[in-house]
Amino acid sequence: MRNSFFIFSLISLLSSAAAAVDLNDDILGLIVFKSDLQDPQSLLQSWNEDDSTPCSWQFIKCNPSTGKVTDITLHGLGFSGKIGRGLLNLQSLKVLTLSSNNFTGTISGILPASLVSLDLSNNGFSGVIPDSFLSNMNSLQFLDLSHNSFSGPIPNDFFHNSCSSLLFLSLAANTFEGPIPGSIKECTTLNSLNLSRNHFSGNPEFVGGIWSLSRLRLLDLSENDLSGEIPVGLSSVQYLKEFRLQKNRFSGTIPADIGLCSHLTGLDLSYNFLTGAPSESIGRLTGSLNFFSLSNNMLTGEFPQWISNFGNLQYLDLSNNGFTGVLPLTIGEMKQLSYLGISSNKISGGIPISLMNSNQLTVLKLRDNLLNGSIPEGLFNLGLNEIDFSGNQLSGQIPAPGSSKLIESLQRLDLSRNNLSGNIPAEIGLFSKLNYLNLSWNGELRSRIPPELGFFQNLIVLDLRNNAFYGSIPDDICDSGSLQVLQLDGNSLTGPIPQEIGNNCSSLSLLTLSHNNLTGPVPKSMGNLTKLKILKLEFNKLAGEIPQELGKLENLLAVNISYNLLVGRLPFGNVFQNLDQSALEGNMGICSPLLKGTCIMNVPKPLVLDPYAYGPGDHSGHKNRGDSFRSSSYHRRRFFSVSAILAISASLLIFLGVFVVTLLNVSARRRMSFVGNALEGSCSSGSSTFHSGSPLPATGKLVLLNSKSSGQGFLPKDNSFINKSAEIGSGIFGSVYKATFGSSGEELVAIKKLIPSDITPYQEEFDRHVRVLAKAKHPNLVTLRGYYWTPELQLLVSDFIPNGTLQGALHDRVVPPLQWRDRFNIMIGVGRGLAHLHHSFRPPIIHYNVKPTNILLDMYMNPKISDFGLARLLNKPDKHAADNRFQCTSGYNAPEMACKSLRVNEKCDVYSFGVTMLEVVTGRRPMEYGEDNVVILTERVKAMLERGNLLECVDETMDEYPVQEVLPVLKLALVCASQIPSSRPSMEEVVQILHVIKTPLPQRMEVF
Repeated sequence: MRNSFFIFSLISLLSSAAAAVDLNDDILGLIVFKSDLQDPQSLLQSWNEDDSTPCSWQFIKCNPSTGKVTDITLHGLGFSGKIGRGLLNLQSLKVLTLSSNNFTGTISGILPASLVSLDLSNNGFSGVIPDSFLSNMNSLQFLDLSHNSFSGPIPNDFFHNSCSSLLFLSLAANTFEGPIPGSIKECTTLNSLNLSRNHFSGNPEFVGGIWSLSRLRLLDLSENDLSGEIPVGLSSVQYLKEFRLQKNRFSGTIPADIGLCSHLTGLDLSYNFLTGAPSESIGRLTGSLNFFSLSNNMLTGEFPQWISNFGNLQYLDLSNNGFTGVLPLTIGEMKQLSYLGISSNKISGGIPISLMNSNQLTVLKLRDNLLNGSIPEGLFNLGLNEIDFSGNQLSGQIPAPGSSKLIESLQRLDLSRNNLSGNIPAEIGLFSKLNYLNLSWNGELRSRIPPELGFFQNLIVLDLRNNAFYGSIPDDICDSGSLQVLQLDGNSLTGPIPQEIGNNCSSLSLLTLSHNNLTGPVPKSMGNLTKLKILKLEFNKLAGEIPQELGKLENLLAVNISYNLLVGRLPFGNVFQNLDQSALEGNMGICSPLLKGTCIMNVPKPLVLDPYAYGPGDHSGHKNRGDSFRSSSYHRRRFFSVSAILAISASLLIFLGVFVVTLLNVSARRRMSFVGNALEGSCSSGSSTFHSGSPLPATGKLVLLNSKSSGQGFLPKDNSFINKSAEIGSGIFGSVYKATFGSSGEELVAIKKLIPSDITPYQEEFDRHVRVLAKAKHPNLVTLRGYYWTPELQLLVSDFIPNGTLQGALHDRVVPPLQWRDRFNIMIGVGRGLAHLHHSFRPPIIHYNVKPTNILLDMYMNPKISDFGLARLLNKPDKHAADNRFQCTSGYNAPEMACKSLRVNEKCDVYSFGVTMLEVVTGRRPMEYGEDNVVILTERVKAMLERGNLLECVDETMDEYPVQEVLPVLKLALVCASQIPSSRPSMEEVVQILHVIKTPLPQRMEVF
């Protein structure tokens, strides 16, 4: 008995000792783990190595029966450092949560195999995940490695025989690359799979295997580089609720069996290259779907009428496709709809009245379609946050809000680029939360600017450009104090600029009042606009001197005061001292070395006293008869004094100048009369109209090369296109004027007045070359409409492009600045246009002068190349005239153009295009001059590429951009700008490479 008791006691003692050793291992492992951390807030003070158990420590949980550590949760506590090997001592650890900290390093071989849940998301872990990572954790059910910097490919057999219990897997927002492992289909228990925001690529043949994961509830493969068609078989994943493939390169049609996923609540296939019409099977999801986006694809066909059957749909976005037809009349039956985006399609017809029944609607975007008719008044009774109907053909008046819902909710209202008319409703001034109001480019909005616009408390942008507003600018337009952008260009506003703008608009960064009839001086109070960056006052009737106070505006970057009545000195300050001629010309007497005119100083004349007014030597004020006689004789003797001679000479010079100017005006009128009569003679109903293929016209005839233009009435309303006020640009071939053509004066065209001394003097040769250029029809080329020719005057008539040049969009500090999507589309468009010129004509049409000033932007920011092939019109005897005149485009012209012995071909355009690409991405000019040096853009980018910091040269005005697009574009631009012509690709190859680089949307956006 005694021996048995002794043995039992010994066994108990040994067991207790063993338990004590186990507990010490847990403490030891945690203390080692703690030693590798930085704990800035001392949150782990309770972790004391002298304790007998860690179960009372903060952030630790233990199994109450065994006393073993099972749970470590350190979420969002600001820890940094690395995970050491201490955790390997915790043999019973089930849950490890280290999310939302600043941990770094790798995770190779440092985690216990007992884990069931591992959350390392939102840290800075990096490196390649080891092949055996999952094989050591066979019990793992939850794995979240998202939002780190893990990289490299994942081996194809990574999941093989090692994920039998995995329920949740997220590798999102890392930099994994290569194909998605096919072995993932062995994770048959998965119900949530998120591989989004990586660099996974290839044709996802594995998807067919994923369809065998019948327990999936969420499948997110968005924002990768996956391509190919979406495989069929989706219906086998019968419990799938969220399906996200947006921002990839998927092509082909939408699988027909997608409508068989009866539990689907969210479907996002946006920003891909899907074609065809959406499968009608999607219409079967009417009872479940609440999020549906097919935006930014290439879908076509009639707008799906079955859309209106989705009674539970809350978010619908079909924008940026090619849908035609009309919107369903019953679209307002979607009672739960809060977001409706159908922008940038070809939808016609009116806005359905039923939309006023969508009481939950907060965002309504119908921008850039063909919608017509009036805006239903009921829409302005809904509680909308954003309304965007811009770029349509809507007419009628702007409805006044009929309820307090819109007044209390609306934040953005964009009705620009329509045909709206009438007044601005005064009730708009009651929108308490409105921060963006754009009514620009509605030619028939004809009224005074209502003073109620000054009531806005949160308005940041007010854009009323290119309307028919008249009267004065309201004094209280900036009473809210929050306005940052005020654009009133292109109206008929009169009167002075209010002093209150300088006193109350303290937040303004952009102020444009150009192309109005404003008078009076520039207010001195504008010197208070300390945040002002851009000031445009050109084409008004402002007079007097520019206040010196404006020179103190340190943030001012761009000013244009041309074509006013201004005189005197420019304000001191960098921006005014660095203005170019185009920003100053057309004034009465501004003092600047850039201007050839007189300098008029607006200073008081000095007071001149006659020293002999009271007689020589007598200042008493009394004169006798003799004194009077002497005084009279003195003045007679001094009748032809120096002052008098100067005055007479000046008068004669003035008279002579007036006489010469009169003769010149008479000559100009006669020539204009001759031009007008010639134009009228060629276009009237009684004269023959010349089109392409007609016999060569007689001298002084207008030749129309575009059959869509009728000859009758195709002439200017007046002769304003020759006047300086109508000039919209100038270049090495001549000046460009804006003119209205047609009998009703509704058709805008651009007329280029060529420099006749450089143009071929032979009408037959001129006609032949112009007809070749007119055949160059492409969406990215400015269409040549016709020409007018006499030995003294040559005009080219082309389409008017309303949105200015790429040069202005890049360097005139436009608000908002160009973002990456527009920049990339511009580069591709210009590339396509040049490729058409080079490869569709034999011999190819060479531009010779590709640069941002010759790239125009239409109202949808589509680029159109102008001035192409004009070198063909030059005088043949001067075969190097093109080379000489293009030297002024310093930085853009290819090196071979300066060498007369080298043959210049279309590769010179490739070089210029490469430099232009660099300018578009960097926002820097090709050559920038400092005090002691010249910075050449191509050399600067090459140097940054060699140093490995290429992203530092990207334009900082872009909010965000996809690195995987920007970097190859910069490298392609450098290849195009190679010094050796044979090293440059052809324009067809450039366009093909750009299409390969292009991703459907700024993917994996990184903000820099």
